[in-house]
Amino acid sequence: MKYYIIAGEPSGDLHGANLIKHIHLHDAGAEIRFWGGDLMLAEGGTMVKHYRETAFMGISDIISNLGKIIGFIKFCKKDILDFKPDALILIDYPGFNLKIAKFAKQQGFKTHYYISPKVWAWNNKRAWKIKRDIDYLYTILPFETEFYKPYGVKPDYVGNPLCDAIDSYPFNPDFKQQNNISKPIIALLPGSRMSELKFVLPTMLSVVEHFPEYEFVLAGAAHIDDAIYKGYTGDKNIKLVKGKTYDVLANAHAALVCSGTATLETALLNCPQVVCYRFSNLSYQIGKLVIKVKYISLVNLIMDKKIVPELIQVDFTVENTVRELKAILDGDGRQSMLNSYAALRIKVGNPGASQRAAELIVGRTKK
Repeated sequence: MKYYIIAGEPSGDLHGANLIKHIHLHDAGAEIRFWGGDLMLAEGGTMVKHYRETAFMGISDIISNLGKIIGFIKFCKKDILDFKPDALILIDYPGFNLKIAKFAKQQGFKTHYYISPKVWAWNNKRAWKIKRDIDYLYTILPFETEFYKPYGVKPDYVGNPLCDAIDSYPFNPDFKQQNNISKPIIALLPGSRMSELKFVLPTMLSVVEHFPEYEFVLAGAAHIDDAIYKGYTGDKNIKLVKGKTYDVLANAHAALVCSGTATLETALLNCPQVVCYRFSNLSYQIGKLVIKVKYISLVNLIMDKKIVPELIQVDFTVENTVRELKAILDGDGRQSMLNSYAALRIKVGNPGASQRAAELIVGRTKK
């Protein structure tokens, strides 16, 4: 069977790779064409576009690249028509993927959405688009099934694929020795988009001088050039480790984490964290009007209470970050967070999300 997969960000590349691996196990003759990244490419298939070309964040970033985005959509539609997939699989990335879903549904292609868009956070009206344009929806957060009930959507909850990614990761037992690290580590996860580096990383780096007894390790994205990171770190004593975020977190005593999927990964790897985020002023003002959730981190959203501190926009200052980081380095604050992480892992569930999703997709495609 023929599968066309669209993932527009690094997290989508990770989950898409695990999904492709299990599609091949259930359909040995699978022909796969995709938008994604190096991880998906390693699992087999033909890559159409790399996510580094297509990942845009925030209203201002989208507006400034609108012509390019429209061109990508037009190209994608033609590519789908030419390939004629038996199944179109969309992974998160809703601004782009929901437009493609509408087109594909009108053309008679079967649409599968793996990793539901976060319509529960903002733009709830997208749930109606999902009902209209998506044949099969696969959710990864336990509260999403209840959210979709009023819209008449019955998703398949498959568990969280981050558990699969962590379970299959080849952790390096000699990580600290090989990277010449002797002090306890504080990890910096500033995100994987250029706009995130711009708005988040400078404040993270300003914290370094307050913790001389720790080694700060910047978990860099593989697709971002070293020189770009160097432009931010300058002569600060920062260790850059690219493409090894799980090894960094597994060896870290604590972390400063840009909000997103990384907050849940950090929790599942049992590393205490402070969540940090800053938008452009335009994106922030618009976000305040449309975002409908109490928290910005997945950890707090899943547990429906404050487990990890969130420093957002004007609250994300050096002073506040230093204070919150000190609170989780030792003592009751640290232990309380670790206890909550244990409860979170139970709620998220066991590995196997990618396998369950692939089995459902292949089974429905072969009918």
